[in-house]
Amino acid sequence: MKVLLTTLNAKYIHRNLAIRYLKQSIKDLDEDVHIAEFTINHSQQYIVNEIYKIQPDIIGFSCYIWNVEMIHQISNLVKKVMPHVTIIWGGPEVSFEASKIMEANDAIDMIILGEGEKTFKELISIIGKDEDYSQIPALAFRAKGEVFVNNLSSTPLSMEELPFPYEGEVLEEDKIVYYESSRGCPYNCQYCLSSSFQGVRFRPIEVVKKELKYFIDQGVKQVKFVDRTFNAKKDYAMEIMKYILEHNQGKTNFHFEITADLVDEDTLNFLQGVPTGLFQFEIGVQSTNPETLKAIQRKMDFPRLKKVVETISEGRNIHQHLDLIVGLPYEDYFSFRKSFDDVFALRPEKLQVGFLKLLKGAGITRDANKYGYIYDDKPPYEVLENDAITYGEVMTLKGIEEMVETYWNNNMFNSSIELILANYYANTFRFFEDLWRYWEEKGYHHQFHSRNKLYEILLDFYSYKNFDRIDVFREVLKFDYIKHNKTSSLPKFLPIMEGKDFKNKCHKFLQQLEVLEKYLPNYIELPAKQIIKKVHFELFNYNVVDVEKNPKSLIQLQQEKTVLLFDYDIENKAIDYCKYFLLDAVEFL
Repeated sequence: MKVLLTTLNAKYIHRNLAIRYLKQSIKDLDEDVHIAEFTINHSQQYIVNEIYKIQPDIIGFSCYIWNVEMIHQISNLVKKVMPHVTIIWGGPEVSFEASKIMEANDAIDMIILGEGEKTFKELISIIGKDEDYSQIPALAFRAKGEVFVNNLSSTPLSMEELPFPYEGEVLEEDKIVYYESSRGCPYNCQYCLSSSFQGVRFRPIEVVKKELKYFIDQGVKQVKFVDRTFNAKKDYAMEIMKYILEHNQGKTNFHFEITADLVDEDTLNFLQGVPTGLFQFEIGVQSTNPETLKAIQRKMDFPRLKKVVETISEGRNIHQHLDLIVGLPYEDYFSFRKSFDDVFALRPEKLQVGFLKLLKGAGITRDANKYGYIYDDKPPYEVLENDAITYGEVMTLKGIEEMVETYWNNNMFNSSIELILANYYANTFRFFEDLWRYWEEKGYHHQFHSRNKLYEILLDFYSYKNFDRIDVFREVLKFDYIKHNKTSSLPKFLPIMEGKDFKNKCHKFLQQLEVLEKYLPNYIELPAKQIIKKVHFELFNYNVVDVEKNPKSLIQLQQEKTVLLFDYDIENKAIDYCKYFLLDAVEFL
């Protein structure tokens, strides 16, 4: 039989882990197995055309909240043009209401519930033969015009038996590799699907090492662990990280979802010594409201979390991504504001403001009436309002999330924002709230804006608020711009200064060996005419480096001609985009 395993990923850079597990789980059945990955941005007609060209006997779709609606339509179209194909669905989005889903769409022949590797192998081994599906556990199927669900418990494969999903695959550098060293979660957070399952199972550590070496040797850009709590077992997590450090070749970044308050001093000491960009941490805070945390059964020691995040930040070698969720029980607009300020005070490289999704199978969905939830009944089941927060407030928080994503998470405006916060706002939430209201009032939310336009909008906002010393702010904004945009020309709204014969002086500066040894040792072998293409010199009216270090110095700051040298050739840009050096301005003026 020809078996096609397919899905629609959210983005081109994603790889689907589930269909690779399924392919490897049936490799000894000697079937003709194909993998085809699409994205939600492909047209339905294109996807159906590509499936039709393969002419499969069986199609397995991996279903999630971001693709299930399209898969419904695609399954219907495929069944019309290929009526004899067997369509099997699986995945978290269809594991909890299989009977209801199949009754609504008769193009679906079967649904695999929960972990699918074992069930899928049993199923493929009998399709076209015995075809008695009643004894296959965790399977929904059609027979005599009815839908039957085998709720027989299926013992999942042990993590040792689980196949390596990428065996023999050449991995493109531009796509993320998803990997799991464990399944399950020690916690019982009620908004998460992991609350439906108990316990944590770990893959044998030597197997993990061998598989990670496979990724490192291929030089993939990022390996993203999908373990729900990577550091649930400290010694296990440490052994993995130490192995990665030992075999690191400087090409691959490893992303882990961790529980920060579990990180101890030994681990913190170890993390201080890892190369910049090797590790990336995602830390789910979700809320700092004790009543909210209790309602969702989430245990968290926020003071400990804060200490861990701040200690890691001091090393400036690990990108930290902290999460908050809008719409949790008892978290009203003002409570969320406090949670936001608590987390933003830690200055993560990325602060993700997510919106609660009432997922099938999650505890909070079963208790939706208890908290007065009104939510979209179509995927992704996002909250509209509840007893604590109104739809209007949720929409305002959507706007604030957009401002955080636009002006903080890309790290291109940090010095400018810190100046505003230090001098004009008692809390950070109010700044992003004001910025959103200005953005919406001007109608900027109706269209896409270029990078240069974003800088101009922030400058206009500063002027609109009538904040003091706009001359200094322009200089700091220029500083931010040059740090993140290697360019020989600045946009017209930024101050442009040209000293007499400035370009020639910069060129002569780069001809001095002692200069290169001090600032640019990587360029010693290059002539000045080549170095000048890799760096940037800029004149400022104020010492913007001092302003960056002490943004509260704004009001009393005096003019001071300053020259900065920017070097964009840094080994890893996970934290900083460039290096910059304050030079003796006398040589250039």
